[in-house]
Amino acid sequence: MIVAVLPGGLPEVQPGDDLGALLATAAAGGLAAGDVIVVAHKVVSKAEGRTVALAGVTPSERAVALAAEHGKDARLMEVVLGESEAIVRSRPGVLICRTRHGFVCANAGVDASNAAPGELVLLPADPDASARALRGRLRELTGVAPAIVIADSFGRAWRVGQCDVALGVAGLTVLEDWRGRADGAGRRLDATIIAVADAAAAAADLARRKDSREPAVLVRGLERHVSDDDGPGAAALVRARAEDLFL
Repeated sequence: MIVAVLPGGLPEVQPGDDLGALLATAAAGGLAAGDVIVVAHKVVSKAEGRTVALAGVTPSERAVALAAEHGKDARLMEVVLGESEAIVRSRPGVLICRTRHGFVCANAGVDASNAAPGELVLLPADPDASARALRGRLRELTGVAPAIVIADSFGRAWRVGQCDVALGVAGLTVLEDWRGRADGAGRRLDATIIAVADAAAAAADLARRKDSREPAVLVRGLERHVSDDDGPGAAALVRARAEDLFL
């Protein structure tokens, strides 16, 4: 597998920018069938206007109480609450939320890193729709429809550190179900489902430094997982609440 940042790079993305056109330019005519482009969610969110200026936020009583508990800005807590379906776990300095998308992550994915001063970046409202739109735009501009993965860094339960996962997907097999197949020794596999889209997101993150400001990575070698149709998207990665043993 070959993983590398897009050769042309991307400028600082602003609300309303045509991100598909920026990606096409950054690819410098080098896209091929079967390619996968992994895009950091923040440039998607910025292009879609999914940012909030702290100066315009009025915190609620609940946000003020959370801010006192966590030692954080009450306006940040208000934005986090607005992006959350539920608070899953809370202790001083750590707030784990379930977003409206069904993602379970710190601060409902609200983040100030790589944002303009005084601003917060939110997750895309519908990451799968964003991925489909980017893929369609690249097809229109280049004649090639690479699979798109929109990624963000999440922590993992019982594991130290963060790892990029797929928030939105178009054109890539999200899950490869090996249940019912045999392993190398001929034993039946009963529980193995490979999270292909998450693995692609994690591999792409290794090709760039966190401070590199390189938000788009080209991944090659996953052609067997790339499809003409957009597929079910990253929504297929969200475990059903009825199957969750821990929340």
